[in-house]
Amino acid sequence: QSTWGRSVFHQSNTFCVNSVVCRNNITWVQPVPVPVISLRTMCSIGGALDDMGKKSVLQHYLTLEPLEELVQVMYIWIDGTGEGLRCKTKTFDFVPKSPTELPVWNYDGSSTYQAEGSNSDMFLKPVALFRDPFRRGNNKLCLCDVYKYNWVKAESNKRASCVAVMERVLEEKPWFGIEQEYTVLDRDGHPYGWPKMGYLAPQGPYYCGVGADKVYGREIAEAHYKACLYAGIKIAGTNAEVMPSQWEYQIGPCEGIDVSDHLWVSRFLLHRVAEDFGIVVSLDPKPVPGPWNGSGAHCNFSTLAMREPDGISAIEAACERLSSRHEEHIAAYDPKQGEDNKRRLTGDHETAHIDDYSSGVANRGASVRIPRHVAADKCGYLEDRRPSSNCDPYSVTERIIRTVVLGE
Repeated sequence: QSTWGRSVFHQSNTFCVNSVVCRNNITWVQPVPVPVISLRTMCSIGGALDDMGKKSVLQHYLTLEPLEELVQVMYIWIDGTGEGLRCKTKTFDFVPKSPTELPVWNYDGSSTYQAEGSNSDMFLKPVALFRDPFRRGNNKLCLCDVYKYNWVKAESNKRASCVAVMERVLEEKPWFGIEQEYTVLDRDGHPYGWPKMGYLAPQGPYYCGVGADKVYGREIAEAHYKACLYAGIKIAGTNAEVMPSQWEYQIGPCEGIDVSDHLWVSRFLLHRVAEDFGIVVSLDPKPVPGPWNGSGAHCNFSTLAMREPDGISAIEAACERLSSRHEEHIAAYDPKQGEDNKRRLTGDHETAHIDDYSSGVANRGASVRIPRHVAADKCGYLEDRRPSSNCDPYSVTERIIRTVVLGE
C-alpha cells in the first residue's frame, strides 16, 4: 500500500478511478493513468477550441514577459464611417510619456472606407495617450487624428476643427460630461439575455435594477468600468438603463477637448472588453423598435459663468441660444445628419420630437433639461438630451461652443 501510495504521489500523470476493490474489509481504489493530451491533439480530436478555451490558451502568451526595454503602443483611430474604430500596434524601445514623443504612422485607407486603392496611404498623428488595460505594464493606447496623403484632414477627423474652437474659448473654461448609452447584443444581433422567440416584460424594473431577471450584461459594464479606470479615462460612473440589456456610463467632467478624447477611447475599451466576452456592443440610437427606450449621449455643459453664483441667468441665456440653432444641432448630433436620431427622437420614451425644441427644469421630455438641483442652487449646468448614442463628441461639443459661447 505504501509503495502504491508513493507511486501515485510521484507520478506526473493525471489519474481517474477505474474501479473499487474490497479485500479484507479494506477499500482499495485502483487509479488508471490518463495521458496528458496536447493542445494540437485536442483540436484534431474535437475540432477548434471554443471561446473559453481560446481565452485560457491566450493567457499563457499574455503573461510572457517581454524584454524590459520594449513596450507595445496600440494606435487607435476613427474609420470612414465616423463611428467605427480601428487599431494596430507598434513596438518601441522606450516608454512614451506624451503623444508628442510618438511618430506619425500610416495605414491602408482603402480598407477603412477612407481612400482609393491607387492612393491609399493615410497618416496617423498621435494626440492622446492612455495606459493599456489589456497588455498592462508600460504598454500604451494612443488615440490618433487621421490625415490624407497630402495632410488634409480626413472627413472623419472632426477633432481638428473642435480643437481650434476650444482654443478660442479657453477663458470660458467649458466643462462637459457625456452620458454614453449602449446596448449589448448576442452575435446574431439579438439583445443579450432576451428570449429568442419573444420579448421580456415591459420597461419598468430594469433601470438601475438588481437580479438575474432584471439585469443582462453586468459583466461587460463592470469589466469596462475597471478597464477605463486603469487606462486613465475620466469615467464618473455607470448604471443599468431603462431597456433591458441597455447600459450607460458617464465621462467627465472634462474641460474642452478632453471629454471627446476620453469618450472615444472609452468606446474602444467597451468594444474590446465585449470582444473578450463574445458579446457585441451597439451604439445604435434605436436598437429595438417598438415600446423600448432608445440610446443617447446626453451632453452636460457649463461655462465658468454658469458655475458661479447666480449662474442660472447664463444657463437660461444658453437655452435661448440653443433654441435658435436647433436644426444645426440636430445635423451635428448623429453621423447621418439627423437620420439616425429620427428613430429615437419621437416625442416618446423620454425624448422631445426631433422637429421641436424645448427646455425645462427636470423635464426628461425636453430637448434641453435644467436639473432640479441646478434650479434650486441657481448655478451649475444644463443637459442637452438630443445627441444620439453614436454621435461624434467632437462635433457635438464644437457645435455647443459655437452656439452658446461664440454666437455662431
